[in-house]
Amino acid sequence: MADAEQQAASTEPQSRHVVYCGVCTLPPEYCEYGGTVKKCQEWLEKNQREMYDRIWSAEALEAATASLSVDAQKRAAKDAQKKAAKAEAAEAKQADKIANSVITIKRIERNKKKFVTAVIGLEAFGLELKKVAKDLGKKFATGSSVTKVPSGGEEIVVQGDVSEELEEFILEKYKEIPEDNIELVDDKKKKKAAAQ
Repeated sequence: MADAEQQAASTEPQSRHVVYCGVCTLPPEYCEYGGTVKKCQEWLEKNQREMYDRIWSAEALEAATASLSVDAQKRAAKDAQKKAAKAEAAEAKQADKIANSVITIKRIERNKKKFVTAVIGLEAFGLELKKVAKDLGKKFATGSSVTKVPSGGEEIVVQGDVSEELEEFILEKYKEIPEDNIELVDDKKKKKAAAQ
């Protein structure tokens, strides 16, 4: 009976330490399927050198393709070129999207001397809106929240008239946002026509 328990204990699965890529969040062995191969390779070379040598070194790549036929090697090379071109096109598209994205900071009049400031378009720069809203609330010591807009996106609404200070804060804290991509808008309520 004791032998059966020992044998069962020895066949129990052991835990493993799995490394995940800092770019695509896949295990490095599967980064080639993620679409950001070049960035993944750079990250792996910088952070996990021995794993990089095991997966992406010239010897490892040669050993992996040595067992393939000549036709299969040509197909693999073509596929690699297509994937690289596709990744570069996706990167260029993302860079173009960021370059053309505009952050709109609206000063909206609620009633008489009360204002709120709305920030629209931050998600295009890859920022987490809830975290930014929390930072803005702390910075200006006021209420700040993320709300949905009718057009389908989200905006951050900050209580008070902080539009100029908000622009400075965004440029200072988030260096990846160009100054030219921020526009200030003043949105006033229209006064009701006098009753006849």
